[in-house]
Amino acid sequence: MRATASPQDIANVCAKIQSLGFRPHVMPGAERTAIGITGNHGPVPPAEFEDLPGVAEAIPVSKPYKLVSREVKPDNTVVDVAGCAVGGAELALCAGPCSVETREQILVSARAVKAAGAQLLRGGAYKPRTSPYAFQGLGEEGLRYLAEARAETGLGIVTEAIDVETFDLVEKYTDCIQIGARNMQNFSLLRRAGRSRKPVLLKRGMSNTLDEFLMAAEYILSEGNYQVILCERGVRTFADHTRNTLDLSVVPAVQRLSHLPIIVDPSHGTGKRDKVHPMALAAVAAGASGLIVEVHPNPDRALSDGYQSLYPSQFEVLADDCRAISDLLRKRKASADLLGRVILPVAGI
Repeated sequence: MRATASPQDIANVCAKIQSLGFRPHVMPGAERTAIGITGNHGPVPPAEFEDLPGVAEAIPVSKPYKLVSREVKPDNTVVDVAGCAVGGAELALCAGPCSVETREQILVSARAVKAAGAQLLRGGAYKPRTSPYAFQGLGEEGLRYLAEARAETGLGIVTEAIDVETFDLVEKYTDCIQIGARNMQNFSLLRRAGRSRKPVLLKRGMSNTLDEFLMAAEYILSEGNYQVILCERGVRTFADHTRNTLDLSVVPAVQRLSHLPIIVDPSHGTGKRDKVHPMALAAVAAGASGLIVEVHPNPDRALSDGYQSLYPSQFEVLADDCRAISDLLRKRKASADLLGRVILPVAGI
């Protein structure tokens, strides 16, 4: 749509799309609104829309992930999670333990990551584990502890929904619903997340390609939820010096193809505490919009993922270093933009 398009112009285009038997998806942007079309099994003639008031152009989308694609929405999506703008100018930091173990443990963790500058608190109340005998989480009790931590610290909550059956309960308590790597292609769960009005953090599956990752996000957007944050958390390779191989090349690849923000999980991506800090720095330098990091007050006694969890003092250093890199890159970009505005008119003369 044109920048000058009125709400009525947008409504008229949506009505036209519906009259053709398709579904409109209105996605406001910084400069203009895009309207995606799904439900069509073949190309829709651009002429159907080009002459409608307020329409700037009708663009056929070549990618199978239509709504996720930059072809539909050229400008970046910024997802608001409890006041934290993921994909915005500032680096988003989400941190906390792998699992909510006790009330005291999550409160101590929340205070520590808040003091270090994190805006969001992570913690699993439901845990999908490889072994059926491993700690599976506290369920609703854990969700209540997370809500208490939010009330005390002001941190937004990010926690995982592992199935459709418990989705409503997680949705009730959390600020952002995580879909974990094992569930990246759980299509019924993705569709349920798409019907939610809470932001969704979608982690890449451990053996999935970039196209499969973006198609999983498309399932969520196709149901009407456009608040999706992508997360690279490492993929499975032949390497044995880390738990997973953190694929940082996917960050610029996603940013080229999609308008959705992408963050990085250096904890699961490496699986080893001493590698989390350097890979977090590399993720920020690669252009990630944020980080999700495991932090535990006593990692050696953690009920899950203690070997990759940072001590609070280590996270404080990591947060400072990552913000320094992010601030430097932002300043350099602002300088380059200013220089471009100064030089281009002269060059034009």
